[in-house]
Amino acid sequence: MTPVELSRTVLHAVRCAVDAGDLAVDLHGLPDLPRRVSVAPPGPGGHGDYATNVALQLARPAGQPPLRVAEVLRPHLAHAPGIRDVQITGPGFLNIRLGRGTGSGLVQRVLAEGLRYGYSDLLAGRVFALRVPYDVRAEVLADSLSRIVASQGGRVEVQHEESATSSPPSRPLFVTHGTLVLRPLPAPEDPAPLGPDAARWALLHPAPHDRPRISADHLVQRESNPLFRVRYAHARTRALHRNAADLGFAPPPTAAGAADVDADLDTSGPAQTTLLRLLADHPRLLSSVVPADATRPDPGTPSRLTRHLVTLADAVIPFLPTVLPRGAEKPSAAHRARLALADAVGAVLAGGLSLLGIDAPDHL
Repeated sequence: MTPVELSRTVLHAVRCAVDAGDLAVDLHGLPDLPRRVSVAPPGPGGHGDYATNVALQLARPAGQPPLRVAEVLRPHLAHAPGIRDVQITGPGFLNIRLGRGTGSGLVQRVLAEGLRYGYSDLLAGRVFALRVPYDVRAEVLADSLSRIVASQGGRVEVQHEESATSSPPSRPLFVTHGTLVLRPLPAPEDPAPLGPDAARWALLHPAPHDRPRISADHLVQRESNPLFRVRYAHARTRALHRNAADLGFAPPPTAAGAADVDADLDTSGPAQTTLLRLLADHPRLLSSVVPADATRPDPGTPSRLTRHLVTLADAVIPFLPTVLPRGAEKPSAAHRARLALADAVGAVLAGGLSLLGIDAPDHL
């Protein structure tokens, strides 16, 4: 279950509590709740896989303390499919532990959807007209935004304007005469000598209001280069898949093999837990390109996507040496499960890079 799906589950539990008469709240009067409920990894003192502050949001309109609202919502949420346990902490935070098999189901879903994992129809039918100057960074940012919006079912129509002669505005996306204008801080020099992939990364990795750094550091194949770490992690997952085939084993190919994945992923250590959480968060990041109840795309989404990919790459690299059998060890269900997880991470890295317009080679 991804955070987006869990958000819908929590919202469904709220509606069930209202429909049952357990909670007296007019949901139509709460503009922040009809589409999305915030879920995130629990903070200090929390438990489980995710936590939500929905009880605190509902306390005032319900006319009850947050703790009481949480107690009302807990049974409705605890009986939802995919939920193993719900605990209440602090002033009314609902801490959610996902059911067994959630990890295997997530991995199987990523493997089935491949590069399109995280795509949705959230923005179906919505068209955003975007005006950009004839500036390389604005062009690249508009292209990546268009790709991410398209992944959510929407469409961006890009129009061009002459380069601005005045200082750039304090916000990279603003409205003038009813038209959205995208004007990030321009690059200090032409990034073309870096090549198309490194140039795009150099322009997209910093937030739009930050000045991009154009240097040969984006080309070095060292740990200090975030782009190299992301592409290296992807190439390593593909190499492991080839090596596993040489040893005569592969990830569980169907839902029938999910038990093999479950055997290792749901009883594993922090490395797998971190990877599963990052995989589950990928759809939420893509869907946030147009925040709930917003009317325009968020120009910071490509930058956040680059950072998400770096975090995922940094988390998977130490995990990869555990995937293949060592010495005389024979492939087991645990190895197949780890290989499936590595393949899933590779798919998300490749899919994320494609939304940035950057190639993900199988060999480095």
